[in-house]
Amino acid sequence: MLRTFVEQKHYKFAEEAKDWKDAIRMSCESLEADGTVEANYKEDIIACVEKHGPYIVIMPNVAMPHSQEGAAGVNKTAIGFMKLEKPVSFDENDPEKDAQLFFTLASCNPDQHLQNMMKLSEMLMNEDVVKALAEAKSPEDLLKIQEQYLD
Repeated sequence: MLRTFVEQKHYKFAEEAKDWKDAIRMSCESLEADGTVEANYKEDIIACVEKHGPYIVIMPNVAMPHSQEGAAGVNKTAIGFMKLEKPVSFDENDPEKDAQLFFTLASCNPDQHLQNMMKLSEMLMNEDVVKALAEAKSPEDLLKIQEQYLD
């Protein structure tokens, strides 16, 4: 999976985001760059979080930005990865809702989306992988993590 992020250029490494909305916008950039998603998709995700709360923070330090299945502006099924050096807070009163690692989901093929979700869940269950991702600084680091833990 990490190799796919690198091959498709669906990754971004950044120092920080001004807030969680900025982080979501940044996390969509690599998917927008190749037409996987349209520009409106990031605003749809932000609207969902504003409406439903920080449901996209699936575990401490990890967010999975996504909108509804079949959302407007999604042209391909893919995942984009982003790592911030400085986590952003989705809820000032709950440090468990801070996120540094973002796996942005785009879905227009339910079967492929389900496969992506299963692979991602398996990967995130490995604490060593999550720790290594939090320390990653480059696409080369993603490839090393893939080789070390996931091949």
